[in-house]
Amino acid sequence: MKLYLDPGHGGSDPGAGGHGLKEKDIALDIALKIRSILTTQYENIQVKMSRTGDTTKSLSERINEANAWGADFYLSIHCNAFNGSARGYEDYIHTGLSDSSTTATYQNIIHAEVIKLNQLQDRGKKKANFYVLRETAMHALLSENGFIDNAQDAALMKQSSWRQKVAQGHANGIAKAFNLKRKQQQDDPDTGTEYKVIAGSFKSRDNADERVTFLRSKGIESFVDTVSISGVTWYRVQAGAFSSLDNAEKRLEEVKMTGIRDAFIIAEDSRGTEDVEIPSGYSILGQTFLSPEHMNLFVKNINPDALELGIYYSTFGEYYGIRGDIAFAQAMHETDYLRFTGVVHPKQNNFCGLGATGPDNPGASFETPKEGVLAHLQHLYAYASIKPLPDEYPLVDPRFDLVARGSAPSWVGLNGKWAVPSTTYGQSILGLYEKMIINARENLENVLKEVKG
Repeated sequence: MKLYLDPGHGGSDPGAGGHGLKEKDIALDIALKIRSILTTQYENIQVKMSRTGDTTKSLSERINEANAWGADFYLSIHCNAFNGSARGYEDYIHTGLSDSSTTATYQNIIHAEVIKLNQLQDRGKKKANFYVLRETAMHALLSENGFIDNAQDAALMKQSSWRQKVAQGHANGIAKAFNLKRKQQQDDPDTGTEYKVIAGSFKSRDNADERVTFLRSKGIESFVDTVSISGVTWYRVQAGAFSSLDNAEKRLEEVKMTGIRDAFIIAEDSRGTEDVEIPSGYSILGQTFLSPEHMNLFVKNINPDALELGIYYSTFGEYYGIRGDIAFAQAMHETDYLRFTGVVHPKQNNFCGLGATGPDNPGASFETPKEGVLAHLQHLYAYASIKPLPDEYPLVDPRFDLVARGSAPSWVGLNGKWAVPSTTYGQSILGLYEKMIINARENLENVLKEVKG
């Protein structure tokens, strides 16, 4: 089945607006979510989108593309506007079609599935002579997902979880109408989770638009996603949404290569619930995403007197190809947020418990905090890689040669090795890293609120 998915408006055409929202942004986010659900959860479906970013495209260009591609179904996503008092959901097929037509049957099915989830008043199934319904060579439906100028509908539109529900309703309807077969879970371990790359979050819409313009100049498509956090409206610049975490990481790296440092990844499940759950098989080797400043802010929220080690974990993490921010989380786990409430003493500069076995043996000591972090990263490198240790820095890890090289390529692989006999050591580190990501996002939003407000 070939679906041509058309988020309405875009670029120089914002569509309707109201309550700090633009139709083009809401439509695009819903459409991207529909694509993600369908392509990750169902077999034998191809999705082509008229746009995946904030780009300008004429109606004739969209129709010609869909017709030339030979789509089986054309779905156009929109939001409505009237006078601020109208509310609800409605969808349209072409006025020349009968109620017994195949297109009308598809409308009946999709309409019913959307209404189940979208929390909007049902304004009914309608017909119109819209261009995208008249000129398409395939079955076509246009949905109007709430009134953007209505305060109650707009409040829903600001919620990512609501947009996810709307997308899920459309996807459920398409799957039912076209008898799509659901993929087996083992063939698709990422089913239901979407990883979004957020390239900045702003209180000012103008600042968010400037970031989008900058990214587009660098060849990276993005758009502004409006969210409400603790009753405050934020404009988040989304630079991609992926069913694969690896692909999201690649896009995040592309964004950071442009000089943007306040980018991060969020994960969203099929219900629209945002989280930052890190897969248990997450590798030790990989990219460091959190900045040194974010690492330092995280620990200082708990221990204001903590050393600022972020720059060392970032620098050595990049050099050895190790996820330095997760190594930092491991250090926080080992040292109780640098308060050293265990057997290791602060003056040892031993941030990962190297060689510590008990009160009578507090482990290795290092001359400086920098050297202590270096030893930590070298010890992780021994576990994660079988390659020779790069030689720019001297070997300061006294236990490097005691490690079975490459025996723990993932963080949970450290279970029973770094911590004995713990079976949840790696999971604890990843859980702490999740908190670091959330904290980084909150700190960024607070800083931007002060600067921009």
